[in-house]
Amino acid sequence: MRKLLASVVILVVLGAAALVVSRSAIWGRLHDPFKGYSGEEQFVIIEPGTGTAAIGRRLVDAGVVRDVLAFRAALWWTGRARALQAGEYRFDRPMAAIDVVDRLARGDVYTRRLTFPEGLTIREMAEIFETRGFGSRAAFIDAAANASLIKDLDADARDLEGYLFPETYALPRQTPAAKVIAMMVDRFRATYVDDWRRRAGEQNLTTRQVVTLASLVEKETAQAQERPMVAAVYRNRLKIGMALQADPTVVYAMQKAGTYNGNIRRDDLALDSPYNTYRHPGLPPGPIASPGAASLEAVVKPAAVSYLYFVSRNDGSHVFADSLAEHNRNVREYQVLYFRRSSR
Repeated sequence: MRKLLASVVILVVLGAAALVVSRSAIWGRLHDPFKGYSGEEQFVIIEPGTGTAAIGRRLVDAGVVRDVLAFRAALWWTGRARALQAGEYRFDRPMAAIDVVDRLARGDVYTRRLTFPEGLTIREMAEIFETRGFGSRAAFIDAAANASLIKDLDADARDLEGYLFPETYALPRQTPAAKVIAMMVDRFRATYVDDWRRRAGEQNLTTRQVVTLASLVEKETAQAQERPMVAAVYRNRLKIGMALQADPTVVYAMQKAGTYNGNIRRDDLALDSPYNTYRHPGLPPGPIASPGAASLEAVVKPAAVSYLYFVSRNDGSHVFADSLAEHNRNVREYQVLYFRRSSR
């Protein structure tokens, strides 16, 4: 009897020890950091609809998780097997299996920043898109031709010029151009708030007119305090039927004709294009660039001034005038004499 009891005790002790070792091993698989890839970083793409077993094998093959058992244990421990999200994930340090599962459950996908400054055209944005490695320039331009994305606000739009909101976007590495374009239009919609739309309607301005004017303001000045005054100049000119004579419209016309080389000559002011506001009165047919929020707001909230003219001081700012005589004096001071002094 004593021998039997001793045997039972030994078996119980051994079983308990085995259980402790087993739990310790599982705990280690869950929480011990692991890095099985040789480079500084490893990318893993999880396609939509991929099952947990396939995800586990992909992580193991990539050297992110030690083995399938560790991944399955982490799923069981966290209870997040149904929460794993598709996307591209970047790993750049040893991680515990439980932390890997947590990252996939949060959808913490790898993104890169893509910045479009204010005042760019579709083609200029396409260059940035391609240069930053997000896709081809042609794909961006093709996607930006989808005017249906803005038809409810601008039925006359033939493309999305002016409606691709300039902003910094955090994007997964393989985001297609069409999705980027849709995000930019959505950001424009969120920025062009109801109050601005209401004000535009009260002033008999369509969305297309607002965005077109705002694109001129954006191209003329980068000074925040000047935007409402520049907007006022253009609106005052439109009110009395005076030609806008905006140099940026000539540049845009030349860009469309493929003749712009960075300079405008006097002869270029006679270019026969509907976008040339020296030759054609009123607004150009549509936006000439993508304006930011401040320029959009300036158009619907212009400064209460009577200015009809402005000229650059050559330091990023402008001087404004009510009369042609005053404007001519400003042109002489800040253009003719300035460049004459500079040449000396």
